[in-house]
Amino acid sequence: MELQLVNEGRRAGYAARRLAEFAERCRRGGLAVTPQRLAIIRALLASAEHPRADAIYETVRREHPHISLATVHRTLETLCEIGEARKVTMLHDSARYDGNVMPHHHVICVRCRRIRDVEIPELNDVLSARREIGDFKVLGSSLEIHALCPDCAGKGRTRRAKHRRGSSPQAAL
Repeated sequence: MELQLVNEGRRAGYAARRLAEFAERCRRGGLAVTPQRLAIIRALLASAEHPRADAIYETVRREHPHISLATVHRTLETLCEIGEARKVTMLHDSARYDGNVMPHHHVICVRCRRIRDVEIPELNDVLSARREIGDFKVLGSSLEIHALCPDCAGKGRTRRAKHRRGSSPQAAL
């Protein structure tokens, strides 16, 4: 099974297509297309960081200074309800949002909480073929892979190396 991190160039093309189609999908769904909603979906699609609502608020507020954080929260929840965004919620952490609604999974750094999209085509094939698991009807699936990002893994090696060299406070005793 091959893991493929979603590259930013491909994500940018996806974001441009989604934004172009967004207004039409909203109209078909009976949802008004407001400048604020467009700014929120644009900010979400532009970010590869799976931002929290407050980060989207800070971005959108530059263009719409009178927008409230509550409006951003409500809009993000609405976007999730209509399938225009996904909520990525880790245990004991605030909700993060993903504008990529294509089948994919997430690799999450357990130290810094960085999230990256990852595609596992073989797993998608297996999961999409399942209609039920036990007496549960399958509606969708998403896998979270908990790992260390390259930056945090590098920091861990540095700490361990210092500890082995005897630079820890206990080694001085």
